[in-house]
Amino acid sequence: MPITAPATLASSRKRAVNLTLTEGLVAQAKTYTSNLSATMEELLTDYVARQQQARLAHQQHADACVADWNAVHATVGSFADEHSTL
Repeated sequence: MPITAPATLASSRKRAVNLTLTEGLVAQAKTYTSNLSATMEELLTDYVARQQQARLAHQQHADACVADWNAVHATVGSFADEHSTL
């Protein structure tokens, strides 16, 4: 899954969605922002970017483990090679 830049997400076409939020939290948030939709979009954009980065890091780690294991296998061989049932 490619990582989409936050600027690309922000420039996309917008549509209305329904969110269920705690009344008290919304009231508190409105004391800090005059545009709750823009604030939520910014926070959600950051969240998506972090999740994409975490997924990429996890995949890179898995790829490195596979490469290391393949290098060990190429050098040492497989433990199972000594225990053929044939």
